[in-house]
Amino acid sequence: MLHAGSHPDDATGSSAREVLRQHRPGRRTLAKLLRFGISGVIATAIHVAVATPLIYLLHASQVSANGVAFIIANICSYLLNTLWSFGARPSRNSYLRFLAVSMVGLGMTLGMSSVAQALGAGYWLGLAAILSVVPVVTFVLHRSWTYR
Repeated sequence: MLHAGSHPDDATGSSAREVLRQHRPGRRTLAKLLRFGISGVIATAIHVAVATPLIYLLHASQVSANGVAFIIANICSYLLNTLWSFGARPSRNSYLRFLAVSMVGLGMTLGMSSVAQALGAGYWLGLAAILSVVPVVTFVLHRSWTYR
């Protein structure tokens, strides 16, 4: 029922604000997300630091160099995220879940870059889409499944 001076959206607007307030991430979640992002940057740097000398100094193929770099960076990322981002104990099961989520992220990255390429979008637009979506999805999966 509307009262004099009330707005028809008041009831809906206030309930929508309450729902948003209840689902807003807390400080602990935001801190984990920040540490997760920093861990991702470190893992990326490790990947580059491993792959580059394998390619340029040891003349390894890009595929084999990036394969080795992925394995090393993934293990480092797991340890950083387990110990620092999520404050969990390393275990075989959590690493296997972490690796599965990493594979989902890789699949999303390849799929999104394929779509961007098929649409004629530039590399940077595809990369922006990947960086906007994949870290958020993998964070949610890690938070709800890997480190449950």
